[in-house]
Amino acid sequence: MEKERPITLIDAFKDFKEEKNIDRPVMMGVLKDVFLTQLAKTFGSSDNFDVIVNVDKGTCEIYQNFEIVEEVENPNAEMTLEQVCADSGDDDYEIGDTYAKPFSLASFGRRGILNIRQNLQGRIMDIEKANVYKKYSEKVGELFVGEVYQTWSKEVLILDEDGNELHIPKAEQIPGEHFKKSESVRAIIKSVEMRNNTTPYITLSRTSDEFLERLFEQEVPEIADGLITVKKVVRVPGDRAKVAVESYDDRVDPIGACIGVKGSRILGIVRELRNENIDVIPWSSNPSLLIQRALAPGMVSSIDLGQSPEDKVKVYMLPDEVKKGIGRNGVNVLLAGKLIGREIEVWRELSKAEAEEEDDVLLEDFANEIDQWVIDKLQGIGCDTAKSVLAIDPADVAKRADLDDETVEDVFRILKAEFED
Repeated sequence: MEKERPITLIDAFKDFKEEKNIDRPVMMGVLKDVFLTQLAKTFGSSDNFDVIVNVDKGTCEIYQNFEIVEEVENPNAEMTLEQVCADSGDDDYEIGDTYAKPFSLASFGRRGILNIRQNLQGRIMDIEKANVYKKYSEKVGELFVGEVYQTWSKEVLILDEDGNELHIPKAEQIPGEHFKKSESVRAIIKSVEMRNNTTPYITLSRTSDEFLERLFEQEVPEIADGLITVKKVVRVPGDRAKVAVESYDDRVDPIGACIGVKGSRILGIVRELRNENIDVIPWSSNPSLLIQRALAPGMVSSIDLGQSPEDKVKVYMLPDEVKKGIGRNGVNVLLAGKLIGREIEVWRELSKAEAEEEDDVLLEDFANEIDQWVIDKLQGIGCDTAKSVLAIDPADVAKRADLDDETVEDVFRILKAEFED
């Protein structure tokens, strides 16, 4: 039985070579280190052992080097001349020479071979983890296509072609989307982490701005060729997105190229994002012009950029344009602010005289009854007169202005009292 053990071990080396995606020099180093480790456990030291691994043939040779001495003090490292001659059948050796004696794998014994196999398996797993970590760390930010293996309430498990596990947490999924087993999924590689020395935890994302940018690069050849550049992408996943593009060739229309004939290019992206509305706008280094484009379809009357980049941008619009500029649930103005990197407030372009003509009252006139911070919140959603606030449902005002229901109730009571006989 002992003679069969080395054969089994060699077969394991062949499987290791053929099935594991590990470089040849690394594989040889691991195998050699595994044997030397076991030899050190068995004999206390592996200094006088040579391990020769032939990966291609799946063979391993071990030699124990003995110094030829007159009197043996360390039987693991020394032999007499008579012992060497008897063992090798060669009488050409002399005192002081080194005799390399073949060491049989069977000499490790059953327990030793088991330790070698376990150690080897552990080292293989460590190398595989490191390879997976390195592979995907270098691909962070790239588009990934995989197959759904399992779905849970908190995440979706994806497998790549090598069987490695990748995860799409709930927070990285587009709201409302559902996946089926074996369904093909596209996402961006967001991060790779080593958690508690387990296999690398690879996170995919379908909600990141970069994911939309990669989709445009894939669908629009002019972007891949460098004729058009995606300058910035901002999103509210599943709702709306704005993509600012710029062309380096005057002959190429960046908007038309991204949308495609009859929307052929952008429709595929919209479907991938579960019907997310995508606005493609021309990029401009002029912040005022970029704001005007970003707030479309609302028409901007004037813009106050403030004194410093930290100031809020005040955008003035005619009353009929305010709702268009702000957008549903304030998404349009939110994305416009993200696009320029500043907070935007939309104001109704209505002078005090005009307010009086319309039998309306500016919110500023209620400063003695309504706290200034509340007035600022209301003005931030485009309401700067009493009637503009009363025209909106109280629940909607509370949500858009981030006010509690009690505060909104007090505001409505005060404003309504102004118009009572």
